[in-house]
Amino acid sequence: MNNQSFERLPGMRWTALGSVLCAVLVFVTACATAMSSPSPAAMMSALSDLPLTPPDPDPRIGLGAGSGPLGAGAEEASWNLNLVSNTPPPDEFVGVTNSDLGFTGDYAIQGNYNGYVIWDISDPTNPTLETSYVCPASQSDVSIYKNLLFVSGEGLGGRVDCGTGGVPDTVSLDRLRGIRIFDATDIRNPEYVANVQTCRGSHTHTVVTDPNDAENVYIYVSGSSRVRSPNELPGCSGGPLEDNPNTAEFRIEVIQVPLAAPQNARIVSSPRIFNDLTAPPRHAEPDQEARQAAAGRGGRGGRGGRGGGPPRQRTGPTQCHDITVYPGIGFAGGACGGYGLLLDISDVANPRRLYAAADSNFSFWHSATFNNDGTKVLFTDEWGGGGQPRCRATDKYEWGADAIFSINDGELDFHTYFKMPAAQTELENCVAHNGSLIPIPGRDVMVQGWYQGGIDIFDWTDPDNPVEIAFFDRGPTDGERRGSGGSWSVYWYNGYMVSSEIARGLDIFELTPSAHISQNEIDAAKTVHFEYFNAQEQPKLVWPPSFALARSYLDQLERSSGLDTDRIMSVRRGLAEAEGLSGQQRSNALTELVSDLRGAVRGSSDPRKVRMFLGAVIDLGATR
Repeated sequence: MNNQSFERLPGMRWTALGSVLCAVLVFVTACATAMSSPSPAAMMSALSDLPLTPPDPDPRIGLGAGSGPLGAGAEEASWNLNLVSNTPPPDEFVGVTNSDLGFTGDYAIQGNYNGYVIWDISDPTNPTLETSYVCPASQSDVSIYKNLLFVSGEGLGGRVDCGTGGVPDTVSLDRLRGIRIFDATDIRNPEYVANVQTCRGSHTHTVVTDPNDAENVYIYVSGSSRVRSPNELPGCSGGPLEDNPNTAEFRIEVIQVPLAAPQNARIVSSPRIFNDLTAPPRHAEPDQEARQAAAGRGGRGGRGGRGGGPPRQRTGPTQCHDITVYPGIGFAGGACGGYGLLLDISDVANPRRLYAAADSNFSFWHSATFNNDGTKVLFTDEWGGGGQPRCRATDKYEWGADAIFSINDGELDFHTYFKMPAAQTELENCVAHNGSLIPIPGRDVMVQGWYQGGIDIFDWTDPDNPVEIAFFDRGPTDGERRGSGGSWSVYWYNGYMVSSEIARGLDIFELTPSAHISQNEIDAAKTVHFEYFNAQEQPKLVWPPSFALARSYLDQLERSSGLDTDRIMSVRRGLAEAEGLSGQQRSNALTELVSDLRGAVRGSSDPRKVRMFLGAVIDLGATR
């Protein structure tokens, strides 16, 4: 099963036929669980027969460009991933950039520079348009909390009345730069109830829940545009902090939204999390590296604010691009232009900086993702602003990539980089962009958009050795000149991965079993269910008891040789027998299985994973 062959069809996908056959094998084995006890030997061979390495040659290289509108008809390539559906944008959004995503119930809310679109994705194979709301403003990034929908506006043309005519005047009370608030109780007819104006607008924003405040939700606002005139919004002014203690630069805004009265939303603090940050080391072009090193600007920075220097030296960032919060651990990761910040958000309304990391290989720190236990954080570098080709064979691996850090005592320790490994063309905008964790138990697995580099799935459980395990890519949107397209963001939501395709609409993907992810791991991931989801507010992933969860850990022990083959086969047999029982008989069988395996913890090469397996079986035995 290690031989792989490919078929190339115009406007269609290249797929590894060997992987498909293996997927069928695992699928049949998994389905047999519901009907009869699966064969432990069959389950083991299903894992061992799958190919570990990506296709060679890489089918992403040399894909044909799209010949139709918005790049339709481009060739596609995938590995360990299935495109379930692609749905084009509604007419009034065609040709306008699709941006970020938020989710609630059966719905995906897709931002667009013309407003937003709400898709019913209850049938992932056939998403349907629930409603669209024309309300222009870049970027129109979206988030949702319960019945409240929040939309960012930063460009100078956004209007408070959602009009399409723009704002021709330099100073105008008609202009919207900040956060729009909608009541989406009726998802088909969201009601525009309020806006909160900010001095620099909202390029992105982050919804933050406070475990100690059930009456409000909070929004961290990141705005990177120029400071607006005080004649348009009183109190706005710019300039260096030492010259103007009230400057709208060098700070973020925190908005408090009363859940019972969102029309009373207001800014409650403006934390200056950039105080004392000096200029980070500059990004170097290849022919500039020697000169930069000679000038002493290379290398990786440490804690911000310790360098001192003359009063008028170059300053650090004046705003974040994006902030990812993880209320369950009390941290946030601020991707802030020239720095990656670790923030303490235990006091949600008043976040404070713990640590600032800089890197001369990074040009523009863009977004952040924590692993589930909060011991690591990954930052992305949007070198080129998202519009440039930064995945060419001539581009350094470290540029426009991800940087992986461990978190130790409130500090960030760098480990390594990860970059989508397939060289893209000069015609394709490509750089690291938005993604999320996939809830594979016991592992750190992430899906990520790379614009026209497609989407990539990788395992970064070992922070020093991230490994690509699945991908999907299309050819360029235009075969003659550089065009914009690809995945702005892709997030796991209730069993599927949903991608906002800049030009082509909405893509939905599903994992297929592989040597890297078993059917049991996929099934366990699908047991994690969200009522709503915003990737920039990470929830703690918790897996309910299931046989799939227990088998996931067993698959991982087999993959890592954490237990010997005979022991794994015996445990598989015991699980299968217990699953065929019910009530007290099942509980007794699982208790006996745990008792038999406890002694294996000490002799295992992966005792932590054995303990995780035992915990899953104990929890399973306690369910009725």
